[in-house]
Amino acid sequence: MATRTWDAGMNGRFSDRAEHLRRLRRLGTIARLMDTAIRIPGTGIRFGADSVFGLIPVVGDAGGALVGLYIVNEARRLGLPPAKLVQMLGNIAADTVLGSVPVAGDVFDLFFKSHRRNLQLILDHFGIHPDELRQR
Repeated sequence: MATRTWDAGMNGRFSDRAEHLRRLRRLGTIARLMDTAIRIPGTGIRFGADSVFGLIPVVGDAGGALVGLYIVNEARRLGLPPAKLVQMLGNIAADTVLGSVPVAGDVFDLFFKSHRRNLQLILDHFGIHPDELRQR
């Protein structure tokens, strides 16, 4: 496997590592808010705005999908290859379609974290450990 570089596929844009980390931190914050912002006390279960929005029929799942599409667009702008973008879109589609099923979809949303999965795909592509996104 080839070594990833920060400016690979960037056409000279955003070649500064600090700018990349800033953008990735923003995506990390969005993914955390959407998927794991709140922990249920006494359990290891975490949920976020996506699970709460999912309680609102149709509109809630569509809102979560729009946020997911924003993350995919940022990944595209950062230079992720089309195959990974398709995988990210598949995660969003699964979350939207399966999450829209009444009751069972709400339970599904608690355990399938599409935004966190997509963030991990981005981080893996660039060879970044999630700890690097923490502010120092």
